[in-house]
Amino acid sequence: MANKLTFNCAATMIGSVPYTDPGKAWKKIDKYLKDLPVWPQLPMRSNLENMYIQYSQGFPGVAIDGQKISIERGASFDQALERLYSDSSEEKLDNYGISKEYAAGLHHLSSVPSLPVIKGQITGPISWGLCVTDDAGRGIIYDETLADAVAGFLKLKARWQEEFLLSVAGRSVMFVDEPYLTSLGSAFVALSNEQVSALITETLSGIKGPKGIHCCGGTDWSLLLKLPIDILSFDAYNYVDSLLCYEADLTSFINAGKVIAWGIVPNDEETLKKESLSSLMDRFGEALAPLTRCGISIKKLVAQSIVTPSCGLASLSDDAVEEVLTLLAQLSEKTRSKYNP
Repeated sequence: MANKLTFNCAATMIGSVPYTDPGKAWKKIDKYLKDLPVWPQLPMRSNLENMYIQYSQGFPGVAIDGQKISIERGASFDQALERLYSDSSEEKLDNYGISKEYAAGLHHLSSVPSLPVIKGQITGPISWGLCVTDDAGRGIIYDETLADAVAGFLKLKARWQEEFLLSVAGRSVMFVDEPYLTSLGSAFVALSNEQVSALITETLSGIKGPKGIHCCGGTDWSLLLKLPIDILSFDAYNYVDSLLCYEADLTSFINAGKVIAWGIVPNDEETLKKESLSSLMDRFGEALAPLTRCGISIKKLVAQSIVTPSCGLASLSDDAVEEVLTLLAQLSEKTRSKYNP
């Protein structure tokens, strides 16, 4: 799969937008992100679209309180957990869907004409397991039994979503979002690299088609680049030097036919005001230059690249979202015309 992946600097986004109407959100996406559209996450519509709560349906003992999510061990908890383990091993998806109440933007796709391709996303097991807490307020990722359950659960959720996406599009691309990987090695994420890799790999195994991982800060990129992924998505506006420090792993990743999603358009309104298409083209060119000096041709880099915002857009104003999407579409078009005339 990986050696056939070419996106030629298609523009897409991470997922979240500041709207409450999935139809409005989709119109923006359909207008600007034609080559790689994405279903919109709408955290302003409901707390159920919080990126952790959104993927919680079906996990044993889930309790939601506003924007917080925890696990309550009731009388039937152990039995439900055993059923989850069984369903994960047998890949039984029936009880692990994502309802319209939790993902209005996803279900809106059923009302649009069939698409050539669609991008989906799901929160990864490390971030989900840190934000979902036990009765002591501790992330359930630190309970070995529950950590394995989280990875298997999200595997089923990812597989269900992928099948849903393939019912409305010719092919799908799935990203696993892991914002808390920025804290790897700190006291906040007291997990070994081996644990992190194993849990994410289990969740990724539910995705049969092209798959990527998104992290919006600095991290141990060697760990991510060695995961069974086709696409690495990162905040290239703020952290490109962090990734380029891992030159050998990065060049091996690209030479294996894999793809980099460059989050080159800032998602901060004040920063956005300082940028233009010209300045972002220069910034993108500067990000690619070190890789060309490693012997990777610019045409190969462009073919194996996607352009995105640095992270989600939920905190932006309507005008700022329009500006980000406009810049993405223009950046994609200009890069293609410059390097593949």
